Amino acid sequence: MQTTVVTMEKSILIESKIENIHKIEKIIDEVSEEAKINSEVYGKMLIATVEAVNNSIVHGNKEDETKTVKVDFKVDEDYISIFIEDEGPGFNFYNVPDPTTPENIENIHGRGVYLMKHLADDVIFHGKGNRVEIKFNLR
Repeated sequence: MQTTVVTMEKSILIESKIENIHKIEKIIDEVSEEAKINSEVYGKMLIATVEAVNNSIVHGNKEDETKTVKVDFKVDEDYISIFIEDEGPGFNFYNVPDPTTPENIENIHGRGVYLMKHLADDVIFHGKGNRVEIKFNLR
């Protein structure tokens, strides 16, 4: 059995305010630079992570500034895994409507999860849905 060696870990905890998304963008830049992530993965990672954090702030924590969103980055030789966790009640991630179907095309909700699933190599919701892991293949 091959063991995976984590080459880098970083974390950030932000208050649930939309204006704090710039802090997430900054740490993504730092992680990308340190891990020498190529521009294609960087772009996908940036958009998917910002979408996940935005969902955590708006839908999970209901923009309650007393609640936080934690973002953890783990990089190994094969993947970068990003964990986004809020203090909200979670949601039924098995029942997210497809925003591309005609009946949902004008619905503003559901696009973040759709984008995450199409940009990342893997999206895994943990527990009650208030913790998501997005993975990007580095090979």
